[in-house]
Amino acid sequence: EAREVYAASTSMRKSQFIGLMTAGLLLKQVASVWAEAPHETLFLDKIEPILIDSCYGCHGDGSRQGDFAMDEFESLDDQLGDIDVWYEIWKNIRANLMPPADKPQLAAAEKEDVLRFIEDHVFKIDRENPDPGRVTMRRLNREEYRFTVKDVLAVDFDSQNFFPPDDTGYGFDTIGDVLSISPLLMEKYLEAAETVAAKAVPVDGPEIVTWWMNLGTFKSTRSEKHHLGYVPFDEERRFEGERWIDHDGEHEVSVHFRIGGSAEATEETGILRFGVDDRQLFERKVGWDNAREIVARGKAWLKEGDSHRFWLSMTPDQPRKDGQKRLFVDVESIRYRGPLDGSAKDYPWEFREIFSEGPPPDSQDERDTYRLKILTRLATQMFRRPVEPELIDRLVQLARAKDEQPGMKFEHGIRHAVTAMLVSPRFLMRKELQPDPDNPDRVETLDEYELASRLSYFLWLSAPDQTLLELAAAGQLRSQLREQIDRMLADQRSNRFIESFVGQWLQTRDVETIHIEARVAAQIRSSRDARREFNGRLRQAMRAETELLFAHVLREKRPATELLTAQYTFLNEDLAEWYGLKGIDGREMRRVDLAPDQARHRGGILQQASFHVVTSNPTRTSPVKRGLFVLENLLATPPPPAAPDVPPLEASLGDRGKPLTLREALAAHSEQKLCASCHARMDPIGLALENYNIGGAWQDEFRGKPIDTAGELITGETFTNAEELSMILAEAKQEEFFTALTEKLMTFALGRGVEFYDAPTIDHIVEQARQDGGQLKQIIYGLVESPAFQKRRGDGSLLE
Repeated sequence: EAREVYAASTSMRKSQFIGLMTAGLLLKQVASVWAEAPHETLFLDKIEPILIDSCYGCHGDGSRQGDFAMDEFESLDDQLGDIDVWYEIWKNIRANLMPPADKPQLAAAEKEDVLRFIEDHVFKIDRENPDPGRVTMRRLNREEYRFTVKDVLAVDFDSQNFFPPDDTGYGFDTIGDVLSISPLLMEKYLEAAETVAAKAVPVDGPEIVTWWMNLGTFKSTRSEKHHLGYVPFDEERRFEGERWIDHDGEHEVSVHFRIGGSAEATEETGILRFGVDDRQLFERKVGWDNAREIVARGKAWLKEGDSHRFWLSMTPDQPRKDGQKRLFVDVESIRYRGPLDGSAKDYPWEFREIFSEGPPPDSQDERDTYRLKILTRLATQMFRRPVEPELIDRLVQLARAKDEQPGMKFEHGIRHAVTAMLVSPRFLMRKELQPDPDNPDRVETLDEYELASRLSYFLWLSAPDQTLLELAAAGQLRSQLREQIDRMLADQRSNRFIESFVGQWLQTRDVETIHIEARVAAQIRSSRDARREFNGRLRQAMRAETELLFAHVLREKRPATELLTAQYTFLNEDLAEWYGLKGIDGREMRRVDLAPDQARHRGGILQQASFHVVTSNPTRTSPVKRGLFVLENLLATPPPPAAPDVPPLEASLGDRGKPLTLREALAAHSEQKLCASCHARMDPIGLALENYNIGGAWQDEFRGKPIDTAGELITGETFTNAEELSMILAEAKQEEFFTALTEKLMTFALGRGVEFYDAPTIDHIVEQARQDGGQLKQIIYGLVESPAFQKRRGDGSLLE
């Protein structure tokens, strides 16, 4: 009976046939027959009719548009065996690029049938055991090098200015195939190793110790909302915090701060005081100052073992004049150093992780034991897995030989060994063992140390911490992945992932440097006044707004679609003023719930200034760039590259006798047949965002005419403004949005581009996320738990 149903289905479209079936009637039997039927029969009966109707008009029956034909084969076996042709068909249909936008589109069921046929019968994808793909062994990129050195050796190394920019692939700087090491770069690594080791390992021995106080322990005596990062001049405020002291003696106490609130001088002043217990250590009149750091110091006798109360206060002094911005003190650190008589010395706090047992002993045997302990721990952290004893012995011998040289000390030997580890391939390269590296059919599961490295470089851009290494050693990491993901995302180190991923996916990295004409952005004729408004602080806030939204949606287990439809955003005073929103004071970014009329303009990433800045030209908006950005980054449907010799938008208009709106200009541009198909996809999206100028400020008119933002997607959805477009992307296009987000995260995490064999993995992650409420964190879970993240295969192409 099922076979009769299947035979009947071949005479009509699948979508029509399914509509005739009663709910649940023989569905499982028909699906089984579909899977078991010979692929030649399936192709002739179900797939080729779809291709004849939708594709052969341009790519068959003698037509070779784009120099691509589907039916120029001597036999059916040759046609079904040409992987390259089917790969192009699969890519274009999956990305909704074909049929062209100006042609009738495939029905959803037709698209599913063609893709499923190609995946099952041409690519022969094993859905139960998806191919994990190959990942090229690659070096640490600049950010990964910087954060690994910071976390393991407590050295903040400026890798951005020391190393040349990393190459990128597929939009990210984590791609193994482009992260190679040239002889020149190796020389830079040698120089960097000496610089880092010199900072990581002191050779002067123990000294008077400086302690950093935890600013979070200082509480306001008036409000829990007050904090040391924002102490305004015009309010009475007092903060208090307690600290235990380790040694009797006189200590120097210093407060490191800066003045914020205004880029220009103002008359406002305040009185800043600081003290310990009932003693005031210093009083300072503060006013406008553009110095990066200001330091105020005082001395106090502190008693060992006592809990001392440290306090800081602000008293208003000279008020600001009308129109001047509110000034505030931003406390960056509070430190105390002592005892000043040198009666108690130790290694500085940042080196105690290395010299965990204090100064070295006198006995050579005991020194070797101490070296062994130090270098074993460092090598395990730097090489991201336990190291064989033979290598540790060589490092100990290297350190001892340096120590025994004239004028050298124990610390010189440790520094020398650390320098050697910093240039080791085990440190510089993210290596994963592969018993049969050139066999594409050999699939291996990563061991738990390799899994720990993938996870830590994904979410922290750094080496695994002690917790991950201990779980890997016990063989328990794989069974606790979700708990570890939660722990890592709650840690502030995950901000590195957010800034790096969002910075490249949504291009927020470029907001602070991209050239935008300030006069056009600020809508001010004076260049000086415009630059004062559209300044670096404002650009920083624009970038932070988008990254903070992503962080909130991720950490608070919110649906990923809230990135598009959030009824809140993150603002400070500068950005709120730019958006025309009132009641936001101070430089600190904070969540702001939007009223309905505000949310229509500012809810979601398509309505944030960072998006508008990076998708504009220097002097005008670009609906084409904005539409292309959405297709590529939010819908996973990038159009093909622009045809060669297509004139720019302005040049294609000709002499029409009057200024045109951008909508009219694009319509004229799209009259060219060569441009029509792609513009039909991009332009409606970009034009929906024309109320935002090149700097993200709202505009109602262009060239004196009201802006028309209404449009229709090629799939039929209509909208009148950016808010409605965002809702369509979040609802009607939810699957495409989830797919795009998953593909971008996978590319970033794995260090390779997404390939055809990843389709089952991506589809599974998307489906599971949708079933679990569409949470962004669920996509992270699904990716980390996927075969693509937990396995690898040998090198070589599966299409050969």
